[in-house]
Amino acid sequence: MSLSENLTWRGLIKDKTFADNKWLDMPQTFYHGVDASSDSMTIGNLAAMMLARRLIDAGWKAVILAGGATSLIGDPGGKSSERELKPREEIQKNVEAIKQQINKLFAGKDFVPVDNYDWFKDIGYLEFLRDVGKNFSMAELMQRDFITERMGEGASGISYAEFSYSLIQGYDFWHLNKNHGVVLQIGASDQWGNMLSGVSLIRKKEGAEVNAFSMPLVIDKTTGKKFGKSEGGAIWLDPVKTTPTQFYQFWINTDDADVGDYLKYYSLKPKGEIEQVMSAQKADPASRVAQKALAEELTHMVHGSQDNTAATTVTRYLTSQVSIGEASAEDLAAIRQELSSVKVESGSPIIATLVEAGLASSNSDARRLLASGSIYINGKPINDTKNNLSEADFLNGRLLLRRGKAYKDSALVELK
Repeated sequence: MSLSENLTWRGLIKDKTFADNKWLDMPQTFYHGVDASSDSMTIGNLAAMMLARRLIDAGWKAVILAGGATSLIGDPGGKSSERELKPREEIQKNVEAIKQQINKLFAGKDFVPVDNYDWFKDIGYLEFLRDVGKNFSMAELMQRDFITERMGEGASGISYAEFSYSLIQGYDFWHLNKNHGVVLQIGASDQWGNMLSGVSLIRKKEGAEVNAFSMPLVIDKTTGKKFGKSEGGAIWLDPVKTTPTQFYQFWINTDDADVGDYLKYYSLKPKGEIEQVMSAQKADPASRVAQKALAEELTHMVHGSQDNTAATTVTRYLTSQVSIGEASAEDLAAIRQELSSVKVESGSPIIATLVEAGLASSNSDARRLLASGSIYINGKPINDTKNNLSEADFLNGRLLLRRGKAYKDSALVELK
């Protein structure tokens, strides 16, 4: 299967400047940039990184950009209000952290890492206006979606800094075209307006035709929100922000309606293998074979084999596939790393244990959770008639206490 056929089957081509997708089957040099307003990428960023990986595997040369300069301004795309400006020192630390994640994702692959601060730091304001700003009309910029959304009636407005962001990204494309032979920019569809700025600038300054294409934003269909770091419940690639087990469980808990799309977007498995997985999933949805395949592949890719094994092990206990009473000393150590862990006496009040384990903010919060049937012991719901933890609740001296249906909201409780 050619690259263009593969990307089309996966639904990864949304907007494009080239007429025939087969243009992608002639490998040249592309670039993809990532925002550095945080010290970690999210699974939203990961989707576009996997797109870049597909181009590399198909023979394209890659330039991967960490936005040390653009992150000082803030991309207005997809945002209803102005971003908070962050100091250069913080952005620099973020760039270094993100570079480490990029190096891990593309280990063994040939790519050129760049930081646009390296070429922007010496550009003068008048020079930028003459060389870049003169090539854009206000009418052209005002038609960009991210501008019209912020300038409409009742909108929050937009600063000159964020209004100019598209020109800065356009300059990136021009600079990389001149210095690295880049002829294609890729990214998510919320970057489309910014991509067009680079295509336009190169055409006007160099008389050359370059291209861009965007992939659809990855949307959680249950919430309607994109996978992004400013959205609630973001899933980070940094194991401190989102532990490998939480990362693994996110994919395990993917809705059946979404998992097929996510496999196409994120998995490196070929078409035939994905179709086999989805066929098995359709035949037995309760097996969650597709979710497991996705969780294992991505956790291994992002966190490595050791953390993937640990995440799989911990999840088996949290989902009651294996009784917590059977956990080995090694497994218990892994569980303690992932979950809150407390030691209590037999007969301890459940309310006090919930608060101590961090599953309730106060005694009154714990009572509310109990009354609503939101508390589980070893995967089984309990009600507010049960006040204390009895010895029978413990399996080999331990139990799993959970708040709600999300397995991440669990705690290991052990007898003293």
